[in-house]
Amino acid sequence: MSYAPDGQQYQPYRPEGQRPPEPRARRGSRVRRWVIAGASVLALAGTAALVLDHFEIPPFTDKGAAVSFGPAAGGTGEPGSGDGQRAGSRMLMPTGPAAEFKNSMTLPDGTHVAVTTLDGRKSGFKGKVWVWAPKEYNDPKFARSGFPVMIALPGGAGFPNNYWMGTDLGLQTSISTWYAQGRSKPFILAMPVLNPGPDDKGVYWDGSDIPGQPKMGTWLTEDVPDLVKANFRTVKSRDGWAFMGSSTGGFAGLKAVLKHPDRFKAVIASGPDIVPDSPLWKGHDKEKAENNPELLAQQLIDRKGPDVYLAFQVGDSENNKKTLPDVERFIAAFGGKGPVHTDLKIIKGGRHNAKTYVPAMGEGPIQFISDVMEGPVE
Repeated sequence: MSYAPDGQQYQPYRPEGQRPPEPRARRGSRVRRWVIAGASVLALAGTAALVLDHFEIPPFTDKGAAVSFGPAAGGTGEPGSGDGQRAGSRMLMPTGPAAEFKNSMTLPDGTHVAVTTLDGRKSGFKGKVWVWAPKEYNDPKFARSGFPVMIALPGGAGFPNNYWMGTDLGLQTSISTWYAQGRSKPFILAMPVLNPGPDDKGVYWDGSDIPGQPKMGTWLTEDVPDLVKANFRTVKSRDGWAFMGSSTGGFAGLKAVLKHPDRFKAVIASGPDIVPDSPLWKGHDKEKAENNPELLAQQLIDRKGPDVYLAFQVGDSENNKKTLPDVERFIAAFGGKGPVHTDLKIIKGGRHNAKTYVPAMGEGPIQFISDVMEGPVE
């Protein structure tokens, strides 16, 4: 440091109005403050994006966006256009009218689970139906092909949602994996609500037309298939139509195939009831008998067909200890007799839940029904 003769510190010359330079320490501090501020803004933006995605607020999610399942074979892409349907084809073009599907979720392979509200023209019931098509559906290789359909029914309340539509159980990705492995058909999935309301008071509808109640049997076996036919390329014959379900959904699917073997060929019934047991059947014994799988199986045997394929799977640790004996008794009574073909997979350590049933489907049941079904077909 230099000093003048009078002891005063020399001041460096600066033109008038020029400010002295800031100490370096202050400049570094300012840079650090800007870095911290920028990082804070980015962190807040990231948090906001996660919140918007969690609450499904566009543009951070595509949930709710309109979904198209691709053009119709050889035509305009509009269901009901009539284009692309060749004489003698085993494939059924979309018949229309087109439903308004909204995206429920997008899977890693780019396929969509979409939902629509179906006003059932035959049942009079109005409810939600979720649908999914495998990636092969929009593959140019299959552009002129109809695909097999599996109607997937939940257990439990079965309302207001169908738990098969969620990706946590992995039904959609499993279908894709099994198809790639040669064990399954590339099924279109239709996942409707099973009941017209919650079963929180012990009331359920057995997937049936119980007198005085919403016609859930007609909803599942007529309105839902009609929705799929209206919007997708499907298989004309019953060889392209199946059910699967767990618990009461397994019962409903089993009963649907036995009651309507002219429309459906196969079912995977997981941990199912074997006989109708809804309290709503009280006073309606005749109608209850008409929806009893045991009686329906015997009638099918007596009529000598058509052939149906019933794949059962039951855990050996089911909470209802009667489930496995009841299924085994049904198979002993009707399986292998004439047109009733059965298969049973006992799941070691398996419990009465969908997380038990999905992996086990790939260990036999899905191939049991796929081997006798058609699709994709032209």
